[in-house]
Amino acid sequence: MTAVDLDRAHIDRFEPLLDRDRWTELRRTLGDFSRVMRGRTLWNVNSTARGGGVVELLSSLIPYDRGCDVDERWLVIEGSPAFFAFTKRLHNLLHGVDAGGIEITPDEREQYESTLRENAEAIAKEVRPGDVVLLHDPQVAGLAPALAKRGAIVLWRCHIGVDEPNDAARSAWRMLTPYLAPARALIFSRARYAWEGLDPSCVHVLPPTIEPFTVKNRDLGDEEVATILQVAGIMRPAPDFKAPFKFERQASIIGEPFAAGDRIVVQVSRWDRLKDPVGVLEAFGRGVAPATDARLVLAGPAVSGVDDDPEQPEVLNAVASCRESLPRDVQDRVLIVQLPMTNVEENATMVNALQRRADVVAQKSLAEGFGLTVAEAMWKSRPLVASRVGGIEDQIEGGRSGLLIDDPRDLHAFADAVTSLLRDPERARELGQAARARAIDRFLAPRHLIDQARLVMSVLD
Repeated sequence: MTAVDLDRAHIDRFEPLLDRDRWTELRRTLGDFSRVMRGRTLWNVNSTARGGGVVELLSSLIPYDRGCDVDERWLVIEGSPAFFAFTKRLHNLLHGVDAGGIEITPDEREQYESTLRENAEAIAKEVRPGDVVLLHDPQVAGLAPALAKRGAIVLWRCHIGVDEPNDAARSAWRMLTPYLAPARALIFSRARYAWEGLDPSCVHVLPPTIEPFTVKNRDLGDEEVATILQVAGIMRPAPDFKAPFKFERQASIIGEPFAAGDRIVVQVSRWDRLKDPVGVLEAFGRGVAPATDARLVLAGPAVSGVDDDPEQPEVLNAVASCRESLPRDVQDRVLIVQLPMTNVEENATMVNALQRRADVVAQKSLAEGFGLTVAEAMWKSRPLVASRVGGIEDQIEGGRSGLLIDDPRDLHAFADAVTSLLRDPERARELGQAARARAIDRFLAPRHLIDQARLVMSVLD
């Protein structure tokens, strides 16, 4: 078990972004939360401190509670490669994806339970009776019985799910449900993700949000964007370019850096089959490249940098192989980028610059819990083309704040949507502006801070 160190942040910085009623609501709610939590600790427990939406959510939001004098902390479990290989399969099953069969074997169950038993012993030494423990996702669901027995008030949050349940998803539900019996609240990102057979009084819906002042989301000017991408090795340096700083590590790329005048389509995500980077690449090769002069940038974390997702190297290799199969003139317009994870702020800086430099941001997921990269692009006024799956549909109003593809496997529809925005910059600009307005209203941190505080207070009542 590892404790993640976090600073404090002050909610005052949100006041200029919010109208008077929302600002008053935020200040009053967190003041009440601080009083209710006095003498208690709110613990967040998950499976990694690097990479992925849950990490970004925790690292950005916890400091605000701490700044309001709530004792909130973050613990990360430890596990073997075999444990994380199984929980990745469990993750896929919850998305309704048959990954190596839907039946969970006794050996897998024993691996899961024994790993969490060891972690529960370590966590129990920190948690006091009456503390609140918020467990995140299937990797740590099995901790609930031991921590509840310790006297903690346990809540479990599921950031992933499937719109239409199938046998694969139900197999995961059957395994996890008994562990969650002691949990006082079961929190889902969407109402449709709530499992069949759960006590409705325990089910709550809490969509994720983004924090606009993090390194990944802070405002950047065009010159700063260009400088960051040149220093990172993603954009070709101008002849007279002199780097004003250096990153600890540059990005690792397959292909040639794009040039200052190039138009680019960007997808930033984990190297995950459910994010469908191969599908993005195939659609670009078949439909976007022949119709436009744009280049494609597929970016994700360095495959050695995310501890709880052992499939990433295999997916990255599939993307690279797909690129190699393209005609040479199309291949030369595709850039595959591994962003270094050794320095979290440098990684976030590169992501921010890439998203802001994009002429079109893509998120062609086959399944998606929420899609923080979508909210990030909306906040940055980027025109989006995304799949109508999961929480993405909750974020983008199709045709108003982005373009949605009804069938995520329809490469032709995806390519047509991207091409239409590249050919009509004015419409792309209008969609980007509408996306930002919607993000400010619904998907920034204040809304999440208010909703989570109220949920915890209701459970304590």
